[in-house]
Amino acid sequence: MSTAFKAADILLPRESADMSKWSVVACDQYTSQPEYWTETARIVGESPSALNLILPEVYLGSQDVDKRISDIHKNMEKYLSEGLFTEYKNSMIYVERMTSDGMRAGIVGMIDLEEYDYRKGSTSSVRATEATVVERIPPRIKVRDGAPLELPHIMILIDDGKGTVIEPLAGKKSSMKKLYDFDLMQKGGHISGYLIPDEEISRIDSSLTALGDKNAFNERYGLSDKPVLLYAMGDGNHSLATAKEYYEKLKAENPDKDMSNHPARYALCEIVNLHSPALRFEAIHRIVSKVDVNALLDTLKAELSADEAPAEGQSFTVVDGDKDIRLFIGKPTSNLTVGSLQQFLDKYIKENGGEIDYIHGEDVVRKLAEDKSSVGFLLPDMSKEELFPTVIKDGALPRKTFSMGHAEDKRFYAECRKITE
Repeated sequence: MSTAFKAADILLPRESADMSKWSVVACDQYTSQPEYWTETARIVGESPSALNLILPEVYLGSQDVDKRISDIHKNMEKYLSEGLFTEYKNSMIYVERMTSDGMRAGIVGMIDLEEYDYRKGSTSSVRATEATVVERIPPRIKVRDGAPLELPHIMILIDDGKGTVIEPLAGKKSSMKKLYDFDLMQKGGHISGYLIPDEEISRIDSSLTALGDKNAFNERYGLSDKPVLLYAMGDGNHSLATAKEYYEKLKAENPDKDMSNHPARYALCEIVNLHSPALRFEAIHRIVSKVDVNALLDTLKAELSADEAPAEGQSFTVVDGDKDIRLFIGKPTSNLTVGSLQQFLDKYIKENGGEIDYIHGEDVVRKLAEDKSSVGFLLPDMSKEELFPTVIKDGALPRKTFSMGHAEDKRFYAECRKITE
């Protein structure tokens, strides 16, 4: 395989397993709703489940987190020793997921971590789309360190406007072996998976190679001699960053060992076409509290040359008590509205104090902005078409720039892969 995305040795529960209890949503969802995870545990009961192999991040700060991690490793070993899994060697899986926004198609395989760099200014073929908070990585490494298995909730986007990579598989499902087909719990929709035949894996590789051709890439984005960005993170950036750091840790600990074929060099993931009609980007809004609202807004207007006179370009809505104020930015500092606003807010809070939180939903922002020492900022939804050009131009976007759909539409765990020799 000539691109960073490759076939993998994929594990799935044997056919007798109840996949509707096996498959659970990404561990980084519902972090403020422990009741969701309590209900998930009730649904799963004593059945084999991915729930027993992950650490929902709602429990990251709990007192028993170390025991939870130890139990995860024990459960992985138990499932392996009991022969729970069927292994599909050197494989890819075509996935169709019905979500609240329609059918999202993808391909499960593995990504080469040697081709991924999440740091600011990266020019690797696999890049972060949002700023990576390095402090979030060490707790996650504890889960991966000593784990014989990985489960992916990582979704990586490709900008394939002509639908050359994933879309041809839809018409070939009847000739592919169906691996699973079931309803997901807790309003997760429905999911089906098909084993991709060898000739289609070769076609996928050729299509990705063509999509990543440097001359075609530069022509596509109106650039000149820029390094190719073929894979942009959609969901699970911190999980992929954790896999990367764990792999680098293994290399550092084994300086005399050839790690080029070590399974930890790769991370299982799903690639999805940015242009999927079921892939919807939603804005993540801001609320700033414990500040002098008038002073903040006066400084914002001065530094960004922002006022209420309608103008072309970047704009956002300030929620100040019961007032909505639409501001237009005269001096943007980023390619995106959220970038210009975030840079200002980070600087202001650092110099003047205050707290910032990231909010889904306008109604929550309006409620929180009723406090006299709080102010809300409603941001426009980011166009999908802006993602690749912006990452190429500006690098990783500000944290919490966009969300790909609702929590229940995030990736559910199904496949596993061994990461130890």
